[in-house]
Amino acid sequence: MTQKLRAITAAGVCFVALGMAGPALAQKPGGILKSYSIDSPASVSIHEEVTVFSTRPVIGVFNNLVIYDQHVKQNSMQSIVPELAKSWAWDEDGTRLTFKLHEGVKWHDGKPFTARDVKCTWDLLQGKGSEKLRINPRKAWYRNLDEVTINGDHEAIFVLKRPQPAFIALLASGFSPVYPCHVAPKDMRQHPIGTGPFKFVEFKPNESIKVTRNPDYWKKGRPYLDGIEYTIIRNVSTAVLAFVSGRFDMTLGGLTVPLTRDITRQLPQAVCELNPTNVSRNLLLNPDVAPFDKPELRRAIALSLDRKAFVDIITEGQGNLGGVMLPPPDGVWGLPADMLATLPGYGPDVTKNREEARAIMKKLGYGPDKRLAVKVATRDISPFRDPAVILLDQLKEIYISAELEPVDTTQWFPRLNRKDYTVALNLTGNGIDEPDQNFYENYVCGAEGNYNKYCNAEVDRMVDRQSMEADQNKRKAMIWEIERKLAEDGARPIIFYAPAGTCWQPHLKGVTMMSNSIYNGPRMEDAWLDK
Repeated sequence: MTQKLRAITAAGVCFVALGMAGPALAQKPGGILKSYSIDSPASVSIHEEVTVFSTRPVIGVFNNLVIYDQHVKQNSMQSIVPELAKSWAWDEDGTRLTFKLHEGVKWHDGKPFTARDVKCTWDLLQGKGSEKLRINPRKAWYRNLDEVTINGDHEAIFVLKRPQPAFIALLASGFSPVYPCHVAPKDMRQHPIGTGPFKFVEFKPNESIKVTRNPDYWKKGRPYLDGIEYTIIRNVSTAVLAFVSGRFDMTLGGLTVPLTRDITRQLPQAVCELNPTNVSRNLLLNPDVAPFDKPELRRAIALSLDRKAFVDIITEGQGNLGGVMLPPPDGVWGLPADMLATLPGYGPDVTKNREEARAIMKKLGYGPDKRLAVKVATRDISPFRDPAVILLDQLKEIYISAELEPVDTTQWFPRLNRKDYTVALNLTGNGIDEPDQNFYENYVCGAEGNYNKYCNAEVDRMVDRQSMEADQNKRKAMIWEIERKLAEDGARPIIFYAPAGTCWQPHLKGVTMMSNSIYNGPRMEDAWLDK
């Protein structure tokens, strides 16, 4: 098994057209790439979804203004390259970001792409337009965006309220495609129209998602594939057997360490990588539901966690302990291990932590003869269920009797948005390894992704200050202080980060799996089948 966990920093040049990038190989056009997905998304509208199972199958339907280079493993500011934009430039104050757009680009229905589509997309995300998104999980990304203005058909200007050097990183995310003005958001949920290398064909819930080659793609010569088909197979073992038998060309990520190892044993010629994911397993405690309205109880639960046990059992020791930001070396901004160990509940002495937790529980009236009964809700797929089962066992150590409550994907995120849970184990997938994305989406007051409605005005001010800082070392220090404050408040206890395996048949070429995001690639416009 090939394990590639190293960080690679690209020397990206802002004005190099993405169409010129890519591996120097003798690509063969044609063929349908076949893959699978272990879950069926609620819709295929990227701007309304938060799961890779909606993003990955249709990411190639769209283009971004800018994008992370699809052949650089570690996302960073240096790996951002133009896409629908030919170039970008900041003004002297760092509050106006101007994009020069490609001409001659068309939507899949033949209508021309213009700067007006850029404005419509970000008006939609800010809730300014007449059309509305049903769910808008990334609205908080753009709280510093004042407006988008246009200058003719091929220039769009993002006007910020204050400097935000990393704003461009938000636009490079796989969650940031440009949508067409002339298609209603409700129609994008079932039949999205984009400008990308692949045209959408169909979405059959619980069955399949299909896309086909865009013959009029504005990047000449791309894509090489005739199409991609994703079959939805909820049983991971069944999907793995189908891959080993040759039915599929590629897995859709998410393989556990044991399953990745099994594939390499059964199919030695397969190309397999085990990469970090920037997806944390974390704990949500609803402060509006008694007795979890008591901060002491929430602290006791945070102290009960044996994080190393999760890593050892689920990842066979190959996962990582971290805070809110993905830990180094895979993460750019995460806390060093020695600093992480000083956060409340992260210390290695689990026995001592649990003694403190039991003392708190006894003060609250609980003990061996009076246990607190709770339900732990989680999404009904293995990456969620497996750690939730371990959590149930660990909660017993502090007089809590917990029962697992699996929830179907179509209901999971709506329930979180309604705060319809008491205790929940969730996976938070960060679209990019960037504090502005993570903090604004998940922790600031009023953000839709802030599922337990944590709100601390001091933390909000700290988040704004780090967002304005251009010096990376100074910014890191500010980020680490925010990490400490979130841990002290028990905002969303991070349990661990698990790597995920991806395997593909040796005849699939031109694929790069990223090491600090599962959402930003592969777009598959450079992928080809050597058979």
